[in-house]
Amino acid sequence: MTIPLRQQVFEVLKDVPDPEIPAVSVVDLGIVRGVDEQAPAVRITPTYTGCPATLAIEAAIRVALDQAGLQGVGIETELTPPWTTDWISDEGREKLRAYGIAPPPKGEGRGSLKAEAAAECPRCGSTNTEELSRFGSTPCKALWRCKSCAEPFDRFKCH
Repeated sequence: MTIPLRQQVFEVLKDVPDPEIPAVSVVDLGIVRGVDEQAPAVRITPTYTGCPATLAIEAAIRVALDQAGLQGVGIETELTPPWTTDWISDEGREKLRAYGIAPPPKGEGRGSLKAEAAAECPRCGSTNTEELSRFGSTPCKALWRCKSCAEPFDRFKCH
């Protein structure tokens, strides 16, 4: 029995960590969009068009595919439609929270570049939080602080 290429690729890439957030994979974040079986190629979309980690992500994907014997599978970057936080898997959201990053609520992705709702603190669960800066540790995150436990944390920007 032959395993479909899409299934093979996703199985391999589920273990490729995001270089800026190693607690989640490129599949968890929704960066891996799909597989074109005709080409054959894996389709990816960076979290931001100018994401500085894009080349590192492509290189890590290439290494993983090659090590799995999938040297003939190309990598195609698609910028349209743009990545949205709605593509983060439920498992990815929980991994982010456990890592100390507040994931955006599902469904806020395309609605708002600036999440108006308070973030839930990934450490204590409080929503008594405030945004300190639109710029966090990476371009796709903002810096927040919990007023209950006083801990700072990153929050994925909704987009």
